[in-house]
Amino acid sequence: MGSHFTQVDGGVRYGPTMKAVSIKAFGDPSGMAVIDAPDPSPGPGQVLVEVETIGVGGVDAVIRRGTLGGYGFTEGLIPGSEVAGRVIAVGDDTDAAWVGRRVWAFTGVGGAYAELAVARIADVTPLPDALSPTDAVTLGSAGPVAHFALAHARFSPGESLLIRGAAGSIGIMAVQLGGPGPIAVTTSSAERGKRLTELGATVVLDRDGTGTGEYDVILDIVGGPGLPAFVDRLADNGRLVSVGVVGGYPPADFGMAFLRSFQRSRSFATFSLNTVPEEARNQVREAQFEAPLKAVVHDVLPLAEAADAHRRMDAGEVFGRIVLTTGAN
Repeated sequence: MGSHFTQVDGGVRYGPTMKAVSIKAFGDPSGMAVIDAPDPSPGPGQVLVEVETIGVGGVDAVIRRGTLGGYGFTEGLIPGSEVAGRVIAVGDDTDAAWVGRRVWAFTGVGGAYAELAVARIADVTPLPDALSPTDAVTLGSAGPVAHFALAHARFSPGESLLIRGAAGSIGIMAVQLGGPGPIAVTTSSAERGKRLTELGATVVLDRDGTGTGEYDVILDIVGGPGLPAFVDRLADNGRLVSVGVVGGYPPADFGMAFLRSFQRSRSFATFSLNTVPEEARNQVREAQFEAPLKAVVHDVLPLAEAADAHRRMDAGEVFGRIVLTTGAN
């Protein structure tokens, strides 16, 4: 997988195709395939990035399974939402000084599993020299999501926190941001619990949250049928914030768990980074890049092995984040 452009008279000439990964059929990872796709071109206010690394996120798996079909995703989608690489071209109304810069970029709801990707300039963050592209796509979305999800929960330092699904990239970032009070995590094994403790967790629970204790805030990344049981782990005035549904949607009547404990003033909210003003989330990302949280990378695989990355996520093998690489540098 190589470059798809050449310099011609100070401009950029694009090649006809690039390698990408497409969802040919929703469902298990066998529906993903490597394809030749037309090289994208940046529009007004956009940049074109020659991709070095791609972050494989839980939402990518949720989309690939077809769980979010109601949101308009169609077969043929190139999945993925974050890349790191070098800007090689800009669209109209975009400062040409971006060309040649190393950046992290958010590509929207798709378009990242490819050798070239387009992003709005408002969704691009320069990379410090000391930050690798692998670490950039491990921190770039997960760090701000964890930061602002805690803010959305009105979490105050010293309050108790439970992170459901802590072994993924968002959960690992939340563990690092959640002190100095008690931080409980749910995870699938003692070995993972040990690693989370090394990152800052103080209480390790199994996936079902078996044990005693109540928490001021629960960050739930899993969703699924087990979500209602965690309502009873909230303290008085406790807040449960859903930041993902990697385990599927919760039962339609999950709100009854809150109503049954009405006098305890527990509350539920969802959180998406889309609701945070661009300037605020970019400022947090830049700060996290300069003084980075610990990036936990499970593995680095070639782009062509994206389906294997998804198989490993579906099997629950991944601790942290899998990163795909194109071979560009």
